[in-house]
Amino acid sequence: MKNPETILIRPLLTEKMLDLQEKANKYAFQVARDANKIEIKKAVEAKFGVLVEHVRTMNVKGKSKRMNTRRGITRGRRSNWKKAIVTLKEGYSIDFFGGPQE
Repeated sequence: MKNPETILIRPLLTEKMLDLQEKANKYAFQVARDANKIEIKKAVEAKFGVLVEHVRTMNVKGKSKRMNTRRGITRGRRSNWKKAIVTLKEGYSIDFFGGPQE
């Protein structure tokens, strides 16, 4: 198995995903483009100590960007990336913010 640190790049903390965390116990991560669902499941379970019920993945196409410079308009692209939405089994959760526990 690959190192979980190289598979899970970062969590995606948007309003939509924070709402899904509360309602459906789903968490989103940006993952390595060559990672498959089984590797993602094992990486989440190893890193956070939770049980994963289901993994959904999608490839996100990078946006085209333009920038005005002294030499004129420069065109470029952001990189393509992969997103994984992980559903945890009931009773498990991940605390990304790590506040004090009471």
